[in-house]
Amino acid sequence: MRPVLSTALALLAVAILPAAAGAADRPPRCKVDAPSAIAIEVSTGAVACATNPDERRSIASTTKLMTALLTLERAKMSDRFTAADYFPGPGESQIGLERGERMSVRDLMRGLLVESANDGAMTLAQGVAGSKRAFVRAMNRRAQQLKLTNTHYANPIGLDEAGNYSTARDLVRLAVVLRTNRFFRTTTDRPSVRLTTGNRTRTFINRNTLVRTTGWVNGVKSGHTNQAGYVLVGAGRKNGVQLVSAVLGTPSVAARDVATLALLKTGFPRFQRITALRRGTVMTRVPIRYRRGAELSLVAGRSVRRIVPRGQRDDVVRRMVGRPDDVTGPVAAGQSFGAIEILQNGRVVGRVPMVAASSVPAADLEQKAKSWFTSPLPLLLLVAVIAGTVLVGRQLRRVVRDERRAGDRPRAA
Repeated sequence: MRPVLSTALALLAVAILPAAAGAADRPPRCKVDAPSAIAIEVSTGAVACATNPDERRSIASTTKLMTALLTLERAKMSDRFTAADYFPGPGESQIGLERGERMSVRDLMRGLLVESANDGAMTLAQGVAGSKRAFVRAMNRRAQQLKLTNTHYANPIGLDEAGNYSTARDLVRLAVVLRTNRFFRTTTDRPSVRLTTGNRTRTFINRNTLVRTTGWVNGVKSGHTNQAGYVLVGAGRKNGVQLVSAVLGTPSVAARDVATLALLKTGFPRFQRITALRRGTVMTRVPIRYRRGAELSLVAGRSVRRIVPRGQRDDVVRRMVGRPDDVTGPVAAGQSFGAIEILQNGRVVGRVPMVAASSVPAADLEQKAKSWFTSPLPLLLLVAVIAGTVLVGRQLRRVVRDERRAGDRPRAA
């Protein structure tokens, strides 16, 4: 299956975030030791806390998030790319690609996201776009499409370079888009990866140490350069609540991890998971034709759960659409009749079919006849017939009477 991120789905994921963030009354400042930080709840985009979230900063290897997105959208995992002619400097992360070596996109992506391999990033860039320059142009176009207004790229790796920057808010927005892809989610949540294509087998541990040490942390991407400091786009899930965070400019790996854990632990209590709709709940009852007084219950076809800021359950409401005035058998249990829309802060976030709670057989001739003769229309017709008969009878009697009177009058001589 081609691992392509739907543009519509990606834009939908991004569109959630500004709306929810704008609705918040200035989220509290994050109490962490980081120049720039933010934590958001993924399904709503609600901001748990933020500190200078729109300050443009160097972002080191979190640049590779956009490299990953373009690769997922434009390449197949089974494709094989030839290693780029890249000569890493001292201390650069790499998977050690050899000249002419060919490796699958799947393994290159694992090396990119887990080991943060610079040689892997350049190989993906050239394989996807033909050249580094063309790939960087594509990175910036995609950033504009996703409305990452404070983001610009100068290379696909994240090395310090003028014009390569982003913000904490833009990074979490990009991470939310990427997390709609299953391969990305599972890869960034792995403690280690094993690359089996290429000239030899390679194994790397995740540079995001929290993934290796904290069970509920499930991503996303670390980075470090002298200019950027230590950067981490983090993610964690507890009690059905998924958060994504970013800390920029921290002084060490330890400070980066402490700040990220503090962000996530602060964010979780600010949200709760509610059941907006439970499967089998009777939503309405509708009359059954030809069965006087009988009704069919229409129930919710499935359950819907939503995340809301704690104490704001009333933000989620539901409404029926397409409810029929009545139903006619045969009806099968589970057959759809209309739907229930789930709205959160006035926006439709889910749609569930209303289904028949039980089956209804087709009405037989006797039931139809009984229904017809006991309905108002036949009675009205009968009254009309009787009234018409009376009127006709009266008219005939009047005619006969008039004729008799005319016969009794004397005739002229």
